[in-house]
Amino acid sequence: MTPQVFPLLLLLLLLAGLPTTRPTPPTCYSRMLALSREITSDFQSLQATEPSEACVRYLPRLYLDIHNYCVLAKLRDFVASPHCWKLAQVDALKDKVRKLYTIMNSFCRRDLVFLSDDCNALEYPVLVTTVLPDHQS
Repeated sequence: MTPQVFPLLLLLLLLAGLPTTRPTPPTCYSRMLALSREITSDFQSLQATEPSEACVRYLPRLYLDIHNYCVLAKLRDFVASPHCWKLAQVDALKDKVRKLYTIMNSFCRRDLVFLSDDCNALEYPVLVTTVLPDHQS
């Protein structure tokens, strides 16, 4: 084998081993859903790690459901909140909230489908329950 053929053969072997399909890029909906879950998780983490910070107690709650029409007002309220402006974790969280609001209100506005307008539902974490089937004889 000539020395010039070896690199070409090696390249062909490497390319043959790579998958031919690429993952699909995120959709507007999947990006909104992932970011809202990330924000909710970060907010819960903030509450757990910074309970000594009095300002954290006064922040608007962030239990987000992108299918609830009230979520847009909830995001605006959180960003506008004057509490904790010195806390780096809160600043980072506000940046994510701003990004989600922009995505929802601008880029993905046509992709949104609101299934509820229950603003109180955004005040408490969503509890996932499993209902076991009745075993009737």
